[in-house]
Amino acid sequence: MPETPDLLLLPGLLCDARLWRDQVTGLAGLARCHIAEVGLDDNLPAMAARALAAAPPRFALCGLSMGGYLGFEILRQAPGRVTRIALLDTSARPDTPDQARRRRGLVSLARSGKFRGVTPRLLPQLLHPANLDGPVGQEVTAMAGRVGQAAFLRQQAAILGRPDSRPLLPGLRLPAVIAVGEADALTPPDLAAEIAGLIPGARLALLPGCGHLPPMEDPAATTALLRSWLAL
Repeated sequence: MPETPDLLLLPGLLCDARLWRDQVTGLAGLARCHIAEVGLDDNLPAMAARALAAAPPRFALCGLSMGGYLGFEILRQAPGRVTRIALLDTSARPDTPDQARRRRGLVSLARSGKFRGVTPRLLPQLLHPANLDGPVGQEVTAMAGRVGQAAFLRQQAAILGRPDSRPLLPGLRLPAVIAVGEADALTPPDLAAEIAGLIPGARLALLPGCGHLPPMEDPAATTALLRSWLAL
């Protein structure tokens, strides 16, 4: 029988292991899941080095949003250790000036002692409108609270300092799936299509009824997508 692969899961901004809870359960027996620590470093190179130090020698890699930015950095640092890639609701581009301005505004809000005000401002951008008022919205808010102000500030610094990853993509020769929620307001479907168009042979998937967090908004569809990707 083929050996069970290792899968390194990379959370996004203000996300913890809860983001991937249903995928870890749904992929049991198909992959050994490991979730990277993404709250202790304020730059992507250090974040990637930490993840690589804790990861198995070879692994499949799946990242969402900031986790995608981290995934690109892991591919820069240790391309030979990654066997396949899944990138969800992310971008290969650096922030535009307007995006950076808004991001710094959230950082200023958090530093002023109003961190709890960050999540209500972000929530409509994170979720499909149908998921805002209900269990998913409540769980996203609770997850952000667990991550906390200090980690949020470090993560935002790392995101602001990220490079343009588009030049990296044409050289990748890995089974790749690029997925995005159809209503993702933060990293819209055209950014996913750009990534898929730059990675040779990549598959592009649109997830209906989802915003920026499909693993929580439609766990079954996200898990099914990852199962098919692992079988490539």
